[in-house]
This record gives sequence, C-alpha cells and structure tokens, in this order.
Amino acid sequence: MRWFDAPDYWLGRLLFQRALAGVYLVGFLAAARQCRALIGEHGLLPAPRHLARTTGRDTPTLFRLHYSDRFLAAVAWAGVLLAVALAAGLGDEAPLWGGMLLWTAPWVLYLSIVNIGQTWYSFGWESLLLEAGALAVFLGNAHTAPPWPVLLLIRWLLFRVEVGAGLIKLRGDSCWRDLTCLYYHHETQPMPGPLSWWFHWLPRPLHRVEAAANHLVQLVAPVALFLPQPVATVAAAVIVATQLWLVLSGNFAWLNWLTITLALSAVSSGSPRAYPATPDWFLACATAYSALVVVLSYHPARNLLSRRQAMNRSFDPLHLVNSYGAFGSVTRLRHEVVLEGSTDGHTWLAYEFKGKPGEPHRRPRQWAPYHLRLDWLMWFAAINPGYARPWMTPLLHRLLDGDRDTLRLLRGNPFPDRPPARVRAMLYRYRFTTRAERRATGAWWHREPVGTFHRPLSAAERPGSADR
Repeated sequence: MRWFDAPDYWLGRLLFQRALAGVYLVGFLAAARQCRALIGEHGLLPAPRHLARTTGRDTPTLFRLHYSDRFLAAVAWAGVLLAVALAAGLGDEAPLWGGMLLWTAPWVLYLSIVNIGQTWYSFGWESLLLEAGALAVFLGNAHTAPPWPVLLLIRWLLFRVEVGAGLIKLRGDSCWRDLTCLYYHHETQPMPGPLSWWFHWLPRPLHRVEAAANHLVQLVAPVALFLPQPVATVAAAVIVATQLWLVLSGNFAWLNWLTITLALSAVSSGSPRAYPATPDWFLACATAYSALVVVLSYHPARNLLSRRQAMNRSFDPLHLVNSYGAFGSVTRLRHEVVLEGSTDGHTWLAYEFKGKPGEPHRRPRQWAPYHLRLDWLMWFAAINPGYARPWMTPLLHRLLDGDRDTLRLLRGNPFPDRPPARVRAMLYRYRFTTRAERRATGAWWHREPVGTFHRPLSAAERPGSADR
C-alpha cells in the first residue's frame, strides 16, 4: 500500500537499526560488568529485595520467574550476543517474522534489567532505549519496505527528546534564558570529558552563542523533521551535528548517540528500492502498534505543554512512550564526594573512580557511550545527600569488606593487601584550574575540603553475613 510503504527510506532504516544495535551492545555490556555489584544478591541495592516489594504489574521482568546473579549475567551476556548479531545484519537475513523476534528479544531482556535496576537505572536514556527498541520491532527488515507510520513515530520520539529538553530549559533555570548557563555547565556537568577543560575556557561570548544555538536546534529543528524532503534530512543533520558537539564536550552515556540514531531514521536515500508487497499481517501489526503509541502519547504530549513539565518520566511499566528532558537547572559550583580508607585512623588514602573527578592531576577520560552508573550517582549524591541515602552506607561497608565486585567498579584499590580498618566519605569543592594554574602545576582541577559527607565507619560496624 502506497500510504504505508516508504521504500525511499531503506537507508534511514538501515542506519537506524545498525546504530540501535550498537547502543544495545553498550547497554548490555555495562549491565554484564556492573550489575552484580549494584543490584546482585549482595549488591548495594539487591534486586531480590526490590522484587519482593513490588508486583509484576508495576515492574514486569523475567526475573520474577527466577533471580540469581548467574541468571542476571546470562541475560546481560545474551543481550550482548543478540546486539552483535543485529549489528552484523542478522535481522535482515532472517525472514520478516524472524527479524521481528530478533528485535523483540533484546527489548525484553533490557526491560527486565531496567525494571529491577532501581536508582541505578533511573536515567532517561534507559527509557529512550526501550522506546526506540520497541519501535524497531515494527520497522521491518530487508524483506519489506519501511513502514511510514513507524518512521513517523520515530520522528515523534526524536521530537519529544529535543523539544522536551528545550522546553525544560526555558521553563527552568534563568541562566538558559539569559544565555549564561554554559559559563558553568562544562565544569559542573556530571562527568566531564577530556576536552571539557578547553570547552569551559572558551570565550564567554561563544558560550552565549552555544546556549542560543541550543534553543534554536532543540525547539525549531524538530518541527522541520515533519516537513517534506530534503528539509527533514537537513533538520536531522543539524541535530546530529549538535549531538556530536555534546559528545566532544562531555560524557553523557549513550544519550547523544541514541539521539543521533533516531535522527538517522529521517535520512532519505532519494532512490527507492523495489520491495515485494507488504504482508497483510505485518501491516496489521505495525498499524496496531502505531495506534497504541498514539494513544499512549497523550500523557507525554500533555507533559510537554505543562508548566510543571517533568523530565525523564515513564508513564507505563513497559516504557513504551515517555517524557524526556535534560539540565532544566545547572549547578554553579561543583562538589565531589571522595571515599577514603585508613588502616590506622590517621593516614587516609582515596579510592579513585574510573570516570568522576578525583585526583586533581588526573585528566578527565572519555567513557561515553559506556555508562559508569556509580560514578554518575556520586555526582547526584554531592548535589543532594538524599540521593545516596539508600546505598552510601552499604558502599562503605563493601569497601571495609574488600568486596571484589564493588572494587571492580573503581579505578583502583589503595589497599591491595588487606581491606582498611576505617572508611569515610569527604566532600570537596572542585573547579577547573585556570590556564596559569595548569601551566604551573599540571593539574586539571583545584579542590578545597568542605567537610564530612559520611562519618567514618570501622570494620567492627560492618553488618554480619546474615544481614547481607
């Protein structure tokens, strides 16, 4: 059917599906390497306890059938293998129904992890990956023309991502309206990257241009996605360019790469491919799912128009249609929680993290699209200790135990021979060094102590094995 088929978008579908498989790969790899320490049976926020407190209706997940750390690892590594296969093109080699099943499998597996992930999986890009992954199921493969309704829904998703982020800024912090937020953002963002120091010291007039361009791209370009070609492709290219700028300036897990993935779906090849007639059963499935998304879009659309707009909220337990937004407020000062241990109560050694700032002479690293979940939550903890209340004390207890899974989340262990006798969490004020300070000291950061974040704990205070 001509109204349903979009044969000139074969390239956009190809780019979208391959890139989405790459994002799935990163997400599952992060789960395989981190989840045991975060949500395992002896993790900081154990999944079995969460499952006991919730219902299948609230949090549907395969782990309601069975939970063990081995099963969690099996689910994560199975997702890795599926993502590799899809990135290599297995979805196009399979028959149409088989391709749909192949795209359904990683969505089910990742949903199962997200719904037991608790605060570690409370980021907007988790729902974004699930929403995009669900749409990919109904996008078809090389055996059928791309369905136009699903392509439009991918643009609707990209529209909500961009416009949601744009409106939350205009409604939020006044520095977005006076174009001064970038005076602070590159320094105070959750996890600066290797170029963030240079971005921070760009001339302030250029920072104002950055902020103004952000408003233009997030509030105007998404509207152009729904205009005829080649305008839609140009709008997508503008969004991609902006996201690449953000990739260079910081570490935002796979948010930027997934936004780029969505934009790639709007690319038209200009030369339609010939496809066999679309099967009636596929037309019915894609149309029915498109109608479901339209119905479920009511609350996210209403949220976009609300003066009390909520960022990164899911309106259904399957994360099928969600609201998005980022940096409605920008912090002016950067504080960091530094974990320290001691064998004698006098000399304290710091635990260095992989991504978050620590030792002032250590240059920020590039980690995105990989997501360091504990590092990110430590940034939130420094802003508001309430974020860390459920897991900070268990984290300190794991350090007292010398827990190997927890230590794997960190860059190194300052106590390789035996665990410390005492641990504590201190709060520091961080700022980027000036050019003169960097030339003189070689340090990327200057820091000053603020006070105690968590009182010292001793080995005698750690819970017994029965409590763990």
